[in-house]
Amino acid sequence: MMKTRVLALAAVACLASGIAPAQDRFRDVMLPKPAAVTAGSGALALDSTFAFTPSGDARLDAAVARAIRRVEKATGLPHAGAGNVVVVGKTPLTLKVAAPGGAVQGFEEDESYKLTVTSAGVEIDAATDVGAMHALETMIQLIQAHGDGYVLPAVTVDDKPRFAWRGLMIDCGRHFEPVAVIERTLDGMAAVKLNVFHWHLTEDQGFRMESKVYPKLTGAGSDGLFYSQEQAREVVAYARARGIRVVPEFEMPGHSQAWLYAYPEYASGTVPTDIRREFGVSKFAIDPTRPETYTFIKAFLTEMAGIFPDEYVHIGGDEAPAPDWKTNPKIVAFMKSKGLKDNDAMQAYFNTQILAILKGLNKRMMGWDEVLTPGLPKDVVVQSWRGVASLAKGAKLGYQGVLSAPYYLDAMKPAGVIYLADPIDPAAGLSSEETARVLGGEVTMWAEQLDAHTIDSRIWPRTAAVAERFWSAASVKDVDDMYRRLGPMSVELEGLGLTHLQSGDAGLRELAGTEHISELRRFASALEPVSFGERYKEQKTNQLTALDRFVDAVRPDPSNKHSVEVGINKLIASPTDKANAADLTKYFEELAATVPEVKAQMKGHPRLAEISTRADQMTALTGIAQEAIGYLSEGKKAPAGWKAAATAKLAEAKKPSAVVRFIFLEPLNKLVAAVQE
Repeated sequence: MMKTRVLALAAVACLASGIAPAQDRFRDVMLPKPAAVTAGSGALALDSTFAFTPSGDARLDAAVARAIRRVEKATGLPHAGAGNVVVVGKTPLTLKVAAPGGAVQGFEEDESYKLTVTSAGVEIDAATDVGAMHALETMIQLIQAHGDGYVLPAVTVDDKPRFAWRGLMIDCGRHFEPVAVIERTLDGMAAVKLNVFHWHLTEDQGFRMESKVYPKLTGAGSDGLFYSQEQAREVVAYARARGIRVVPEFEMPGHSQAWLYAYPEYASGTVPTDIRREFGVSKFAIDPTRPETYTFIKAFLTEMAGIFPDEYVHIGGDEAPAPDWKTNPKIVAFMKSKGLKDNDAMQAYFNTQILAILKGLNKRMMGWDEVLTPGLPKDVVVQSWRGVASLAKGAKLGYQGVLSAPYYLDAMKPAGVIYLADPIDPAAGLSSEETARVLGGEVTMWAEQLDAHTIDSRIWPRTAAVAERFWSAASVKDVDDMYRRLGPMSVELEGLGLTHLQSGDAGLRELAGTEHISELRRFASALEPVSFGERYKEQKTNQLTALDRFVDAVRPDPSNKHSVEVGINKLIASPTDKANAADLTKYFEELAATVPEVKAQMKGHPRLAEISTRADQMTALTGIAQEAIGYLSEGKKAPAGWKAAATAKLAEAKKPSAVVRFIFLEPLNKLVAAVQE
């Protein structure tokens, strides 16, 4: 029987006279889209703040208090009272929560909830605290302006996630991220109902987790940039308070140069002389043949088990070419004695030993695709960076898995592309039992080319779009509607303290040496970063590369990119739509007008000079766009040779320059192709 905890959450809120039925006014901007939404009649007017009597469940009480503060901020309402002072209101917000949830949250936690808003009040029904937290996030998203105030429209939301594992991985090994960055990221994750923070803590470029048993891991292997055990516990507690698990990753046997620089006695032969500054795959690997290796790893993992309570520990396991395993006589002899025919078999042996250690600590092992080798025990979870085919193969072999391949944020793909990638591929032919082994997915933020100043703009708001893919029904695929809701969600995320919208301006001000960047800002809004691989190819970036260039100040998939594409597609389909043609013309005219000011700023600020080619191309491309719009909307043919000349300029603009690309190049190509000569 459900134990009902009715929090005396009360609002001095009343139904304002004359408010139209909610369905006439209901502005649905909820993201992720709930499983079921039914609009009612009327609305709850928010005329005063909420207040509540603590329930005794500290985690739930704190979550409600945070939600109340956000409601106050969103509606401009003053906070009536301080601390636990209760202001009794007329209309209760009632929470009925069956249980707090697991002492250590797992992927089997019941996250479902029902949110009911009527003209009389709000009720939340949930099986656990986590479900109630999700309901509070949905309630906040429902707030909308009406007249001189704000209301919650009458609505019933029945909701639960599609996938139990909805994660975000942040690589803190290549570039360290301060605790403040991690915590504001957790706030963003909670807002979009992600529930797993995968903390990538070790890399060739740095060992980021303090060990008191092996202090040289951070003493030698971190450049002094690491998380103390107290800070790690703080992050775990911060995450749990928001219904988020923390799964740590300690890379082994490859990606281990920082391990081995600190403790070279565990190397497979060749010993590193420093932590790695270059990116890519390192040749160094842990020696899998020595008993002392496993004593070392067991002591470390035992220490970490006292800091990270989650059932899962990620061991990496990817990209371990380990050339020493092929040449070190002792390792070669060991492999022969054990009947291990190659490096894959050697790594499988290593994984088996680590799995035994983790089982002894009551932990489950997780690893990237490479851990999936013949004979791997079925209780290991495989995270796929190779794609849905690899994930499906694992599911057919009996392994639980998590998909990451389509969600690599450093590829700089737009939200609309990664949004449509699904952890379950219908073409894979999985049975219902095999489908159940796909636990969900994880967005991955690899950190070769970002730091604390730019990370938010690389993660958000695109991750919010993928969060909907993990939460909502597979049939929710309307990209245009997703972008419509992503805009308000992006603003909400900024209100939580994320810097994805403001950090670009800061970078541009620094580059231009002035606060007056209106033209530079508009210019930059038409450009976005190239992918990690493209930037690496052009710049040969490494861990010491300064991330302070123009490319670092622009955002992937800026908010106007999709709208421009939609406008151009609409023009091609309906050339006589004069309003749309006028809007597009104005957009390209305003972009063209930025070029003189941007060029003037380049003269006094050499770091801007690298975009001079893009500035020249901006003039040419906006001219082509305006001409094409004119030809189509006026039903005229272009002069002979116009399309060839325009196409040549578009092709030139596609070439690398300043490691940024134009956001409108692809639709502009379609526009030019639609013009007749």
